[in-house]
Amino acid sequence: MNKLELKKKLYEACFQHQTDVIENLKELMADAQITANEYGAPKDRYDSYRMQILRKKDMYGQQLEKALEELELLKKIDISRENKAVSFGSVVITEDQKLFISISIGKIMLENETYYAVSVKVPFYEAIKAKKKGNSFEFNGKQHSILEVF
Repeated sequence: MNKLELKKKLYEACFQHQTDVIENLKELMADAQITANEYGAPKDRYDSYRMQILRKKDMYGQQLEKALEELELLKKIDISRENKAVSFGSVVITEDQKLFISISIGKIMLENETYYAVSVKVPFYEAIKAKKKGNSFEFNGKQHSILEVF
């Protein structure tokens, strides 16, 4: 598989994961609303069960908003171009791990290989930002080498 095909598959895996997260949160919000509606009005002024359910729905709403923002961010990645230096949308291979600089999803299994989708907001990205193939960097007191960037 060539570099751009790999990048496209990683992108598609991240996109599918984020879409699944969004659908799950929408279902959780709908379930919470249904539960609150079925419970009815508070039974007395000390009855907080319905309010608790509605707070949970609001929490899911906030998570949904963040997930939608991350999906929009993911859509900005140009999967048709190879990056020469580490930046948003890059695939980075070091001697220890394989990364896709995109959104924070974590571990992705793709064709029996482990990749990690990480955000530009994590400290590790700051250590590798703008580095190129062959460059070394230090993170948590350990030296790493960049074997490939695309």
